[in-house]
Amino acid sequence: MKLEINTMVLLGHLAATLFMVGVIWFVQVVHYPLFAKVGATRFAAYEREHVRRTGWVLLVPMTLELALSVWVVVILGGWMAWTGVGLAALIWLMTWAVQVPAHRRLESGFDPMACRRLVRSNWARTIAWTLRGGVALAMTSAMS
Repeated sequence: MKLEINTMVLLGHLAATLFMVGVIWFVQVVHYPLFAKVGATRFAAYEREHVRRTGWVLLVPMTLELALSVWVVVILGGWMAWTGVGLAALIWLMTWAVQVPAHRRLESGFDPMACRRLVRSNWARTIAWTLRGGVALAMTSAMS
């Protein structure tokens, strides 16, 4: 069966989005809360390693997801595609405006207030990605 390009784009978009939904929930519910358990003496080194390793895991899927979101708007248009790309833009804005600065602060050492701010602010990204997952599923199911 030969898939047309629009179908492949939608399926790639769905896969990238659902991957990120899984990652964000794992980070929010498991990974970030465990920061407080690392200990102050080893936290700075732990956080630097966390940022380095996490960057490798997330950079390609996040970038792919954003690019595919834009592509979906171009090929399909419609309110669902625009909602999805808007949520992706919001996620990237929150990542660079809130999450990255919080991680940079934590690279200097454990700061309970910065850690709490990181976990709390990440709920907005978790919700946005979950909504994106729903939009991606709806767009993909509408294609059939």
